[in-house]
Amino acid sequence: MTFFQKTIVLVELYAPSILRYGMAAVILWFSLQQLIHADAWTAYVPDSIVSLSHMSAVTLVYFNALFELVFGVMLLFGWQTRISALLLSLHLFDIMWVVGYGEIGVRDFGLAVATLVVFMNGPDLLCIQKKKSISADKIN
Repeated sequence: MTFFQKTIVLVELYAPSILRYGMAAVILWFSLQQLIHADAWTAYVPDSIVSLSHMSAVTLVYFNALFELVFGVMLLFGWQTRISALLLSLHLFDIMWVVGYGEIGVRDFGLAVATLVVFMNGPDLLCIQKKKSISADKIN
């Protein structure tokens, strides 16, 4: 096997991990921005949601940030990878629907599809749950 072929094999092996890490970084960045600057994010909360929930827009932004923080950390470490990636993907599709067609909606569509691909791949080589199952296989 040539150096080029070995490199391609390594790239293919670690590509799902890199995608998962990249998506986790994006989700966590948005989560932290919402926690730090909640007032700046209230414009994205639909008035209908505010009136239905009987909570302020800032409170809803904090809840959204907490959701993204919890599932972003789970995605980062690869714990319950499929569940966290599916929930985050559905969340991003919903955000895309709310913001509508435009530069932000198209960006969120790409992020939602990328996160859906993480869900479709399932646990990758560097996931905590994968390492745990590999360790269990070695014991048996």
